[in-house]
Amino acid sequence: MAVIQFWLAHRAEVLALLGQHLLLAGVATLVATAIGVPLGIAAAHRPRLGAPLVGLANVVQTIPSLAMFGFLLPLPVLGGIGPRTAIVALTLYALLPIVRTTITGITGIDRTVRDAGIALGMTPRQLLWQVELPLAVPAIVSGVRIAAVVAVGAATIAAAVGAGGLGEYIYRGLAMVDTTVILAGAIPAALLALVVDGALWLAQWRLQRRERRRMRRRTLIVGGVLLVLGLAAWAIVASRAGAEIVVGSKNFGEQLVLGEIVAQALEREGLRVRRQLNLGGTLICDRALLAGDIDVYVEYTGTALTAVFNKPIGASRDAVTATVREAYARTGRTLLAPLGFDNTFAMLVRGADARARGLRTIEDAARESPRWRAAFGYEFLDRPDGFTGLARAYGITLAEPPRAMDLSLTYRALAAGQADLIAGDATSGLIRALDLVALEDTRHYFPPYDAVPVARADTLLREPRMRAALDRLAGRITAAHMREMNYRAEALRQPPADVARDFLAGRIAVP
Repeated sequence: MAVIQFWLAHRAEVLALLGQHLLLAGVATLVATAIGVPLGIAAAHRPRLGAPLVGLANVVQTIPSLAMFGFLLPLPVLGGIGPRTAIVALTLYALLPIVRTTITGITGIDRTVRDAGIALGMTPRQLLWQVELPLAVPAIVSGVRIAAVVAVGAATIAAAVGAGGLGEYIYRGLAMVDTTVILAGAIPAALLALVVDGALWLAQWRLQRRERRRMRRRTLIVGGVLLVLGLAAWAIVASRAGAEIVVGSKNFGEQLVLGEIVAQALEREGLRVRRQLNLGGTLICDRALLAGDIDVYVEYTGTALTAVFNKPIGASRDAVTATVREAYARTGRTLLAPLGFDNTFAMLVRGADARARGLRTIEDAARESPRWRAAFGYEFLDRPDGFTGLARAYGITLAEPPRAMDLSLTYRALAAGQADLIAGDATSGLIRALDLVALEDTRHYFPPYDAVPVARADTLLREPRMRAALDRLAGRITAAHMREMNYRAEALRQPPADVARDFLAGRIAVP
């Protein structure tokens, strides 16, 4: 019932995301068909080419989708943030079934049929168009059907690079730990896959009864549709690239709120803004800013120091800020004035455990840790300022290796007793909502993590009003403000856009 109410309340957005999902999967399938069928034909007639071709397609199929985006993002022309990268990745995934079924369809034709065509004086081209392809069509359509279902399912991951689609709800739900929002994207995506599979099965069934002479006309129609859709997709992408300012954010609740605050502050200045929120982790946002796919997002100075520029951990706030500012300036980016709060890592335990065992600092937790299980976000396990250094600094040993999971889900895992120690955000609203306690970092292991907008220098020069709008946010967001906003977004499930609007209007009061 909650999912239905959500769909009704957001019906315009649901339809828009559904359309984007269909466009991504449809264009990828058509492009894969246009590439895969000729490759399959060539491979069927030249077995020496077929084996390595199918092997290469198999290798592509085994690459995890997030890793594929990581490879594609920095590439010129094919990469970048948005639907282009998603379509390339989905096309690569859809190639294997089409190539393989095309080879099977052609090589499976009875040799006597082919010999009869040759005996009638057919040229190789006539043999292909009038004999082989008509007989191989059912197998080819079967491959297209598999490829389309794969594309519809895999298109949910496209939201990781800002390509839109129903995956946006899934990512947003994970970031806000909201099952209703996750289902709002997952259910239509699954239904869409079933509908596509059924429609293509029907097409396959009908094709088996069509006569050979319609083959050429059908090819022309498919080619025309492919051309029109390709031009339409290109026009959509091109129309979205203009003088607008693109605001990005990472994929957790606080970043969605901050992204909305930045976007709405720019809109109040009269600037045209496009949102590319919920993009992914630090790497994706940094690459997107560097490549010009986004113009601004909010980063944390400690994260930029260690994870972006691979500098050693520094404890001095001024030294960290100066180092990061200089590093950004060398790459054509500008570190603007801090927003006003420090979102340092917070080592969290359950409130009941803290009160019962007198846990106040990370040193207290280190004494208990040999009996504990820990769960951390992926970045915290790998970062220079992450778990390895923390364990060394405080002498933390655990009962078993820490479990890696989505950062947003670690809070629930701790509250449910599935973990005893997690690394969260000091300003998370779930600390209050789930009765968690942040342990004091008495040895000052973590560097400062001041929240700061980072923008492309050329965009700031082009739009002076952008700097003015962002400067007006400097120092306005205190840690108490951020905790309250996160609490509203993560615990009360208020939309980040509404929370940001209330903040900018001065309607969020803190003690």
